[in-house]
Amino acid sequence: MIRARGIAAFSATEPLGPYAFERREPGEHDVVIDIKYCGICHSDIHTVRSEWGAARYPVVPGHEIAGVVRAVGTKVTKHDVGDRVGVGCFVDSCRECAHCRQDLEQYCLEGFNATYNGFEKDGETPTQGGYSDVIVVDENYVLKVPDALTLEKAAPLLCAGITLYSPLMHWKAGPGKKVAIIGLGGLGHIGVQIARALGAEVTVLSHSEAKREDARRLGARAFASTRDPRVFSDLAGSFDLIVNTVSADIDMGAYFGLLKRDGALVAVGLPEKPLVIHPFPLVMMRRSYAGSLIGSIKETQEMLDFCARNAVAPEIELIGPEQVNSAYERVLRSDVRYRFVIDMAKIG
Repeated sequence: MIRARGIAAFSATEPLGPYAFERREPGEHDVVIDIKYCGICHSDIHTVRSEWGAARYPVVPGHEIAGVVRAVGTKVTKHDVGDRVGVGCFVDSCRECAHCRQDLEQYCLEGFNATYNGFEKDGETPTQGGYSDVIVVDENYVLKVPDALTLEKAAPLLCAGITLYSPLMHWKAGPGKKVAIIGLGGLGHIGVQIARALGAEVTVLSHSEAKREDARRLGARAFASTRDPRVFSDLAGSFDLIVNTVSADIDMGAYFGLLKRDGALVAVGLPEKPLVIHPFPLVMMRRSYAGSLIGSIKETQEMLDFCARNAVAPEIELIGPEQVNSAYERVLRSDVRYRFVIDMAKIG
């Protein structure tokens, strides 16, 4: 077994604290990764506070992992010692269902093996995430980090980046398309950059007027404050695609009206409570309301390569492991521009 040091949640109400535990003994297809950086995702907070169902405590969060390969199993062919690599939201899947065979492991019909708060392939050993110094992952679920990306900026791409890249690609954002991003936070600020790099005309829809300048700087053609009700009449029927990155309860019916005929509004943010919607604005213009979940391993690698080629990178605030609890509170106050990344080399 491999000894690991991490930061764990021990209940839904206690602060996160130090936690010593063991990783599994590497198998012949496994890669041992020294974790250098791990991003903080809002879903980490939802999970450790049992807001999406009861967590399996103690839980080490973190699924935006970037590091360096320490060792490889005897049959590993995809990675070598010293490689710069990443691990995202899942570390395995059934590999046999129709979705896995189509390189859509995020929709595995058996359920993928989550990087944390899940189970290893044996169905019994809890998975623990990237708020730690080392992890063991099957080579097929490890990503290569291109040289053009620094490890600390690659980390948030493993969740936030792919969460926006996948729907933008699936709904064909590109030249001649008008795309709106709801929210300019950890997800949205990357989505603006990706949509711009794809050639789409991008508008940011945000309740925070203070983010107008950042939206423009990141590549948005326009910014609209959703605090102004006139926005919903002025921009009616404007967009081919809207991606909603926020987790707050909002009036989706008003946003449906911003879509063109046959436009789609795609949810990637997950509010704690169910939304109430009326289908009338969807029916009248053959609009769609859809969802998208992260991305496959193949697509995540494509996303990393795309971001490297197009100079797309998150804006981060680097913190030490001892700052995780205060960072959580700041995330809840939207007091970060735009993603916290933990320097795991500093773990005690």
